[in-house]
Amino acid sequence: MGTPSAAPAEPGDRERLLAGAHHDPHAVLGAHPVPGGVAFRVLKPCALSVTVVMDGAWAELHDDGEGFFSALLPLREVAAYRLLVAYEESVLETDDPYRFLPALGELDLHLIGEGRHEQLWRVLGAHPITHQGVTGTRFTVWAPNARGVRVCGDFCHWDGRAHPMRSLGSSGVWELFVPGIGSGTLYKFDITRPDGTRTVRADPMARRTEVPPATASVVTESAYLWDDREWMARRADTPVHEAPFSVYEVHLPSWRPGLTYRQLAEQLPAYVKDLGFTHVELMPVAEHP
Repeated sequence: MGTPSAAPAEPGDRERLLAGAHHDPHAVLGAHPVPGGVAFRVLKPCALSVTVVMDGAWAELHDDGEGFFSALLPLREVAAYRLLVAYEESVLETDDPYRFLPALGELDLHLIGEGRHEQLWRVLGAHPITHQGVTGTRFTVWAPNARGVRVCGDFCHWDGRAHPMRSLGSSGVWELFVPGIGSGTLYKFDITRPDGTRTVRADPMARRTEVPPATASVVTESAYLWDDREWMARRADTPVHEAPFSVYEVHLPSWRPGLTYRQLAEQLPAYVKDLGFTHVELMPVAEHP
């Protein structure tokens, strides 16, 4: 495409992005139509060079310093593109996280805002998905008082500078779709507090974590296939309020310590039934640091 001219980010945007305090990084980073063509802006700390690749053509971006790269390309509209990022010991070709629309719907945000979303685990946390035809992971966290949120993990050497998240309106939810990563990825949220100080935290809605004393959250996707349709159908035959209801609450690791889940499945129901209880309430079995 020839030698493109630079299209650097405004100083204020640049400063807030580096400080982890930008509420809308997608408005700065990515590809944007501007007078004279399309401006590409990328934040890749530690990169030696960044090249935009599209339709067999390529253009190396200008190094604006501190991890910022940019170019103004003479294009009529934003076309599909990928990034070729060169580091000291490797070259990675990847999709740009900042070319994607939000991966969370308006209804979910509305229900979260009203405090009556009944399936938060489906919308908050880390979820491997296919978004706009690209596989990756959608990260979302509710942090209404944060000045900025970034996601960091083993996929970026725990450096969150390259992955600032966007604030979705007044919902308090921050979101970022990161292409190319999936189950098994370790991550945390790098949060900038109202006073400008920063803290790195595990995901409160994580579906898996590292084994203590390690504390990172882990991207995970259940592959378990349920086969209990007949039992669920029979259970629905009797109205709950007309059936016996006596609950035995149990903390599994403390009840006959050392048993596996398979062994518990054999011993606990018989024990509870013999005592005359009709239901079992399990104290939290989710992993957490």
